[in-house]
Amino acid sequence: MLLSGAGTVAALSAFAFLAGFTDAIVGGGGLIQVPALLVLVPGQPIPLLLGTNKLASMMGTTAAVVRYARGLRIDWRVMLPAGGAALAASFAGAHAVSAIRESFLRPLILVLLVAVALYTWRARDFGRIHAPRLPRGGQAALGLAVGALLGFYDGFFGPGTGSFLIFIFVGLFGFDFLAATSAAKVLNLGSNLGAALYFGASDRILYAAALPMGAASIVGATLGSRLALARGAALVRRVFLIVVGALILRLALGG
Repeated sequence: MLLSGAGTVAALSAFAFLAGFTDAIVGGGGLIQVPALLVLVPGQPIPLLLGTNKLASMMGTTAAVVRYARGLRIDWRVMLPAGGAALAASFAGAHAVSAIRESFLRPLILVLLVAVALYTWRARDFGRIHAPRLPRGGQAALGLAVGALLGFYDGFFGPGTGSFLIFIFVGLFGFDFLAATSAAKVLNLGSNLGAALYFGASDRILYAAALPMGAASIVGATLGSRLALARGAALVRRVFLIVVGALILRLALGG
């Protein structure tokens, strides 16, 4: 499908840059990118816009993973299988999007996000120290479960996926916020790829918008991950609370 209007593509690319920048630090890029698509490309089917968002997000997330891999030690023997589980589950979740209503999930996700925000805000030392508490085998098993669960969720609904991943990697794995973000990006790449594959196979991607948005997202994600690496876990924790707060408002207001 084609998109008319260079101005529309330029505006979408600007929003994609901001989304990629934010998403590379702590997730939540969909808060920026999906509403921009809904407003700037009216009248198109929602699955088409979701597919466009997923392809652009996948491109930015790939850039973030590459940058984090250069700046941090990522345990690929744990994260790659978990990312593979997220990919497969997200493909299934994208397929289920037409059969499952999001209305019953919204209140549950809202409550969970409020709990995550309150816990992170009150626990001042939460995520400041990198002290993995699981052996590699335990990390691998839990990573597969987390990848499958949140990958499926990301495929058909999505809001809060990055935040939940980071919270899990900090709270259950014992990572600091920076290491948790890099690990979350690997799983998020898998879930974005799985959903993008499904939407692409079913002709639900607006490539004329998705490709330039993806290019802009790559630039934003590269800059965002560089900033996170330079400023460390303290910056990621602050941005995490801001993004979770924005997610709470979006869900509470029905956006």
